[in-house]
Amino acid sequence: MKYLRMAIEVESPEEYGYEKIKNNLSESSIADQSLHSLGLMIPTDLILMYNEHRGSGRLRELIVEDSGLSKDDVLVTSGAAGALFIISTSQLTKEDHLVVVRPNYATNIETPKAIGCDITYIDLSFEGGFAIDLASIENAIKPSTRIVSVTCPHNPTGVVMSRETLNGLVALTKEKGCFLLVDETYRDIHYGEKLPLAASLGDHIISVASLSKSYGIPGIRTGWLITQNKALQEEFLAAKEQINISGSVIDEWVAEQVLERRESLLSQTRKEMQTRLDMVEAWIEKEELLEWVRPSGGVVCFPRMKTDPPEGTTRFYERLLLKHATYVGPGHWFDMPDTFFRLGFGWPTLEQLQAGMDAISQALRS
Repeated sequence: MKYLRMAIEVESPEEYGYEKIKNNLSESSIADQSLHSLGLMIPTDLILMYNEHRGSGRLRELIVEDSGLSKDDVLVTSGAAGALFIISTSQLTKEDHLVVVRPNYATNIETPKAIGCDITYIDLSFEGGFAIDLASIENAIKPSTRIVSVTCPHNPTGVVMSRETLNGLVALTKEKGCFLLVDETYRDIHYGEKLPLAASLGDHIISVASLSKSYGIPGIRTGWLITQNKALQEEFLAAKEQINISGSVIDEWVAEQVLERRESLLSQTRKEMQTRLDMVEAWIEKEELLEWVRPSGGVVCFPRMKTDPPEGTTRFYERLLLKHATYVGPGHWFDMPDTFFRLGFGWPTLEQLQAGMDAISQALRS
């Protein structure tokens, strides 16, 4: 495998320097939490041993709570990125074929590219509401297709597929004999009906998620993959054991405490994110130079400029950052034109969110 750095990481706020950014609208999660804000104190008698290789039993029970699945269907990983890496490297070779929706979170595309497998991209369109077209996916599947990869809620648009579309994907991939990978990192933040855990719908489905985005704790690097397929789960476990043996007992202890309080935390988060989404919607409705597809889940959206800004998009992003100290995720992070940008409304303060939107409006004009 030949690794290349992803634009979304090269140009990330961590690399550029948070101190240079006043209004950071590029982040794709809710605000980062602390042990204090979560009311947690790590026990001093917590034994720093090798953890259960699959992840702590209690944590795995909490992950699939109310889904009808068992803790044995869960493998705890180093974030969702770790889960996606394990899946790609254990299931894809240069002889295999992948069908993946685009735009998408970079890891869903870049790791398969590094492996060198055959890839067919299903490009979602603004005009089509960034909705998945089942016929396009069916036409793309080959005898060598190993995985069909989708995200829901979608990153970077926040679009949520319908239950009918999800059922169609489940049936189609079952019929064609390939795996369905569903990146569900934002599943717990929704502004309508919540879809079922995809992995609960068949033993050929793999669900991936983490605590990074919806819970604001990316620093504990705790994610997971879920599948009812026992043989597949053994392959994933073998990969994890060769990469890092087990997860951190401290990280998993924090994760357990958070998921024990899942509903109380999420009820507050959903209410807050709805308020923020309403703010963005009010701004977009007044901003004559932008258009969007309103998200139905997650904490990001993907507005599009109706016309090129003065001096082009490169100068727009320079003005926005250097003149207004405001940062968003340009379209090329997602293999899209830079007339698109990802706006994260969950991470900044309300004041920074409003100031950032005002700055975008100004930078679009001069």
